[in-house]
Amino acid sequence: MECERVCSQNRQRVNAFIQEHWHSETMILRGREIDMTKTEGFCFCEDGQIVGLVTYIIYDDVLEITSLDSLHERRGIGSRLLELVRQEAKVRKAKKIVLITTNDNINAIRFYQKRGFDMAGFFRNALDVSRRLKPEIPLIGENSIPLRHEIEFEMLV
Repeated sequence: MECERVCSQNRQRVNAFIQEHWHSETMILRGREIDMTKTEGFCFCEDGQIVGLVTYIIYDDVLEITSLDSLHERRGIGSRLLELVRQEAKVRKAKKIVLITTNDNINAIRFYQKRGFDMAGFFRNALDVSRRLKPEIPLIGENSIPLRHEIEFEMLV
């Protein structure tokens, strides 16, 4: 498995992966539209296919993860992508790494806490606002849980 930084040579593959797994190239985080075709990131590939991807934006002294996907859970792909993000945050002199997940994403809530992230914010009914910008966001999420709230995690660098 090889690691690649998201760049012009693999951007088309990355965008196709985002479209396939997120059903759009636009992500809504805390009521902000993020153009995922312009995010930075890292991916792991096997046989020319992306099997893991992390994307992020950097502003002020914050690195914000906008997506993290691993097609093969429990093989360390997500953990390795997070480590690359930590290293990047240090190089870019970010003071913290933040990310948002939704209340239904129990696996992500567990995953991030086990890797040193702390819950830093809870945005009640945030998905109501997000659906105004992106109506295709479903009402029911993973595990048949109503998709309503955003939870912010952070890690100091």
